[in-house]
Amino acid sequence: MSKKKEKKESRTYIGGQAVLEGVMMRGKTAYATAVRDPEGNIQVESRRLNASKGMKRVAKIPLVRGVVNFVSSLVTGSKILMRSAEVYGDEGKPSKFEKWCEEKLHINLMSAISFIATILGVVLAVGLFIVLPMVLVNLLVRTGGWLAPRSIGYNLLQGLFRLIIFILYIVAITAMKDIRRVFMYHGAEHKTITCFEKGMELTPENAKTCSRIHDRCGTTFLFLVMAISIVVFSVVNWVCDAYLDIFDYGTVVNFLIEFAIKILFLPIVAGISYEVLKLLAKSQSKILLPVKAPGFALQKLTTREPSEDMLEVAIAAFKKVYEMDADPSVPETDFTVSKSVQKYTEELKTLFAEKGIDESDAEWLVAMKTGVARSGLAESDKMLVPSEVKELDALAGERMAGKPLWYVLGSTSFYGYEIKTDARALIPRPETEMLAELAIKTAEDGNSVLDLCTGSGCIAVAVANETKKQGKSVKVTASDISADALALAAENVKANGAEVALVESDLLSGIRGKFDVIVCNPPYIKRGDLSSLQSEVRDYEPMSALDGGEDGLDFYRRLAKDAPKKLKKGGTLLMECGQGQAQEIVKLFKKFDYAMITRDLEGVERYIRAVL
Repeated sequence: MSKKKEKKESRTYIGGQAVLEGVMMRGKTAYATAVRDPEGNIQVESRRLNASKGMKRVAKIPLVRGVVNFVSSLVTGSKILMRSAEVYGDEGKPSKFEKWCEEKLHINLMSAISFIATILGVVLAVGLFIVLPMVLVNLLVRTGGWLAPRSIGYNLLQGLFRLIIFILYIVAITAMKDIRRVFMYHGAEHKTITCFEKGMELTPENAKTCSRIHDRCGTTFLFLVMAISIVVFSVVNWVCDAYLDIFDYGTVVNFLIEFAIKILFLPIVAGISYEVLKLLAKSQSKILLPVKAPGFALQKLTTREPSEDMLEVAIAAFKKVYEMDADPSVPETDFTVSKSVQKYTEELKTLFAEKGIDESDAEWLVAMKTGVARSGLAESDKMLVPSEVKELDALAGERMAGKPLWYVLGSTSFYGYEIKTDARALIPRPETEMLAELAIKTAEDGNSVLDLCTGSGCIAVAVANETKKQGKSVKVTASDISADALALAAENVKANGAEVALVESDLLSGIRGKFDVIVCNPPYIKRGDLSSLQSEVRDYEPMSALDGGEDGLDFYRRLAKDAPKKLKKGGTLLMECGQGQAQEIVKLFKKFDYAMITRDLEGVERYIRAVL
């Protein structure tokens, strides 16, 4: 009694299905599909089974539950097959017809094709396993005797033809490489379940020793359907022929009536077959082996010995669904599927637009991480493997959370140089490139240049490298009050091969010597305006690099006072300022010979040149 109970408790309710390069395992409350992606990684997608209370009650009714489970498995299996195929995503640019279907009819063409394929699959199955055996037997039928229409012999012969066609079908599709691999994953599914039921640790090594034959297999179910259909159809045809007189028409009409009866009673056959399969699976009695043997023999055709890496996939699916059944709080998971650059870009632009983020950010993100030019994104059929999609998804998530694009990407281009960007310093703005250009043009051979409030070091890098290209010997120093900013500047200086001396200083207080040119992009945002800045600026960029005091001019006052001490006679001070500030700033530089304003490319008074 103890042994019997122990054996019963070792049995599991979890069943499975082989898919493209993977296995789906289904439990009581969830199912999980594990596949090995093109990069060799195992991905797992899991879903909760959210059946209504009514469906749950129906699924418990004997005979009816077999039909419900069959239909559910068919629908779920078809959906999972398409999902597993998407992991390999070999689609290119959508056709005009696909776009038209999406825009005008609101139909996803691939989903529609999947649905049609499922319907065609059902039609093909009906044609092969119901219509074709009927046609073949009717070609041999005699008017009387054991092979008379609708006799036991007639139905037995149909069943025999049905079985032969099934075997030939399996043998034929096995010639396809992809199908052979599916059969190997089918074997991996069986071995994994058997390994668990034996109480062995779920490892590929242990599973490999287990049988690839299992008594709850769908192949056995199909055999039972074919066997039980002989009995059911024989009885039904006999009753209809002997008592209801519905076969008193011509050959064609009688054929159609018989076909309709088979279709009508097929759910009953499926229901009975399901109950028989459950009863056979519960019993391990050797007496029932002859009954199980035909199904086991057919499983030899639909399963093959799997490799250890296939077993790893099956085990991953089993463990996930087992975990979800045990704990309702375990979240669902998704595949990361391969996508074309074009498709990914379009999807991301749509998502960003919904979140109120500029669509160009999506283009920059994809272009920077894929190496495809922004102008070529809409036409690119380059495929992104799952790891690349996953990386882009993570970056897109950061952007949607509010993180500035150039912090997300980790670098930006400034004056033709790649500048590393992170929260240690402000992101270099395009308008600051013109400030750097003014400094490059102003610096002469033998000059010394000081870049105050250097931040990322972008201006210092540009000045040092560009003046060198021009054949000028210019000594460049960069300073900042922030040690973190200086560390970032040091990284950018090194990465770009620039010769720049770095000094930690509160504006000019820690600077030694005098310079021919001082360039500065100081904090100039009014303190009262800081709270109204875009959240991506306010919440992520360093506040010390933004806060210019109550009126935004604090740093300009300090420069007007201290810069003359650090500038050589005839030296130039170049500054960037905010919109509407230039006129007030010019008034501060009375000690200088003159101060003039330069506009940026948008016509805004943006730069001030003060000459000592």
